Amino acid sequence: MTLFRSALGAVALAMAVPASAADNSAEIFELPSVNVVGTAPLPGLGTPLRDVPANVQIFDNRLFARMRSLTLTQFLDLDANSVGAASGQGNAFQQSLNFRGFAASPLLGTPQGVSVFQDGVRINEAFGDVVNWDLLPRSAISTVQLIPGSVPAFGLNTLGGALAIYTKSGAQYPGLAVEASGGMFGRRALEFEYGAATGHLDAFATGNLSDDDGWAQHNASRVRQFFGKVGWEDERSDLDVSLTLADNALHGAQTLPLSFLDRPRESYTYPDLNQNRLAFIVAKGSRFVGDAQLIDANAYYRRFRNANLSSNVNDDFGAVDPDTGAVQTNAATNDRATIDESSYGGALQWTMRTKLGGRANQWAIGGGANAATTHFGQASQPAAFTSDRGTIGTGSYADTTVVALRNVNAGVYASDTLSLTDTWTLTASARYDIARVVIEDRSGHDSALNGTHTFSRVNPAIGANFNPTPSFTAYASYSEGMRAPTPVELTCADPGAPCKLPNEFLADPPLAAVVSSTIEAGARGKWRVGTWSAAIYRTDLRNDLAFIASGSGASNAGYFQNVGRTRRQGIELGGSLRLEPVTIALRYNAIDARYRSTFDAASPDNSEADENGGIVVQAGKRIPGIPVQTAKLRLDWDVTPGLAIGASLVAAAGQYANGDENNADRSGRVPGYFVMHLDAQYVMTPRVTLFAKIDNLFDRRYANFGLLGSNVFTGPDRSFGPAVGIAPVNEQFRALGSPRGVFVGVRLTLDAPAHGARD
Repeated sequence: MTLFRSALGAVALAMAVPASAADNSAEIFELPSVNVVGTAPLPGLGTPLRDVPANVQIFDNRLFARMRSLTLTQFLDLDANSVGAASGQGNAFQQSLNFRGFAASPLLGTPQGVSVFQDGVRINEAFGDVVNWDLLPRSAISTVQLIPGSVPAFGLNTLGGALAIYTKSGAQYPGLAVEASGGMFGRRALEFEYGAATGHLDAFATGNLSDDDGWAQHNASRVRQFFGKVGWEDERSDLDVSLTLADNALHGAQTLPLSFLDRPRESYTYPDLNQNRLAFIVAKGSRFVGDAQLIDANAYYRRFRNANLSSNVNDDFGAVDPDTGAVQTNAATNDRATIDESSYGGALQWTMRTKLGGRANQWAIGGGANAATTHFGQASQPAAFTSDRGTIGTGSYADTTVVALRNVNAGVYASDTLSLTDTWTLTASARYDIARVVIEDRSGHDSALNGTHTFSRVNPAIGANFNPTPSFTAYASYSEGMRAPTPVELTCADPGAPCKLPNEFLADPPLAAVVSSTIEAGARGKWRVGTWSAAIYRTDLRNDLAFIASGSGASNAGYFQNVGRTRRQGIELGGSLRLEPVTIALRYNAIDARYRSTFDAASPDNSEADENGGIVVQAGKRIPGIPVQTAKLRLDWDVTPGLAIGASLVAAAGQYANGDENNADRSGRVPGYFVMHLDAQYVMTPRVTLFAKIDNLFDRRYANFGLLGSNVFTGPDRSFGPAVGIAPVNEQFRALGSPRGVFVGVRLTLDAPAHGARD
């Protein structure tokens, strides 16, 4: 609770400002409904959607608040096109987000391909580029923009797209509200939200205290989140300082082998615990210079700590020590790792609207730099399994890795949007990035780890929009991006020594930076009662990085490898229809994601592996973990002025499991699934709102992630098989979705603004 002492001061500051709905205009991206797109981390003046050559998806707080999804990943899984959520960690707050075949995941070992920003600051962690979705309360989010393609202005890691999250301000979200909810699986939560504005000042604060016993054994969650913002604004300037705090404990249930699926609530092994703590402060400001020039800047400091405890099978069980002749009798290990990361940086951008040849023109130039230091330590303890596959330590922890890491990256970019005619708009941009990773052994035993790795590249983009009428837009674009290998990948790249991430750093072969190129064409429009969109795209990667899973049924066991060229191409179709009192939204995407180079991989649990555990992945094989098709339907019915009912349906086709890169394992694909969710809210009075939701209405058993592993619990009553002379069995392991859950709650608006409560 130490982190939350600072939160009390921020709450007190917010409460000191009277809750009145101010008329002064705040930054546009804090509004509940946004009509422009931020095409760079510092959005500046923004770009009208009609002039953006990409199938951008924008979601505002109204739908997010109405559905009351537990997390942002769950919301996007239900509502965003080409998005899926995978539950490889076995915890609802730690899902991986997949967009157009690229990931933004909290799971070390998932090659990341989506950059994520909070108010203009990239929040992919320096250690592994992972995204910890549990750190920001959902009640802090005003708008979300999902921008596809290798958009160079967003910098490193933007291979498949960028996700920009904009937070609320007191001027746009005034009032005091308290929300309490609970339901099945021991879930109980308390949330507050307060916004206020007076004169040039505004303040906003929100917090979430949530506890959940988990739908399965050993996957409970304890979540403590806070977000606060203080702002000052006049006719020409806007300044905000925000603080994000989190202190969470998240247990994971792991994946289960096929032979265990008759007991879906059990854990393969336990405990598996991630404790995430965050203190994140951002200062951002903008000022008009004249009537058509805007200068934006931000600066931040971020302190992130992760403590991980994982139970693992001891792969050396039964081995003979060549020096002592002793036989390894410990069936398990407890692996303890800590990540202590401090990062800081800033960015500056100048945007101007001018005339070029008598035509409207908007250009921007900007740049930024980020630095991070990370101290990583790992220790291992011999352990034994209990009858239900829990681990009990049988010895002391011994350090296996102690390293210090430094990341530094910087970039400069320029962009221009020119109205060639009344109907044609041309956009062009480019960015130069340089990234450096320095690794230093601090144990005194692994000097081969020491090294400096530098990556740099210029990435361009160009696009054109055709707008013959205000209700129709057609576009086409080409863009490039780059991702530099992370410290985790650089030190876990040896097929002969797979890592149990985040464990065991090794002196491994060097990796190359991943380079992406995206072409996209599409159209969107409006009609009297709705909207529609269609897009076709292709993203090619050179030197693509893959995590090759290898053994023990643990999603964190394997190694990283450059696998040559890959391609992800597909179509997206979407539309919405408003037929009072019903709104219908339909989204469909099909994606063809394949390797385009032949390579060798180690996958000893693949049924087609050779005697050395190797497989050959031929060009043309599908990339695991990516469903070929998904479809989503959202229905909203305003039954009466106070009662609203919604339904969300998601259908996904099958996918290959990690480790089945050759698409030949006898287990085949992880099956597709269909899931339906219901939600409802009833406004009893302007101050009291009741709500309820049912997840997985038909209680479907389904899996959204799979990998190949070796099931060692083949003894009597699923005990440790090798201990009684029974060999492990190679199986497909699956991450199961949550069963049916029913949740209810009440929201009290204690200090409503004059114009009524805001969802």
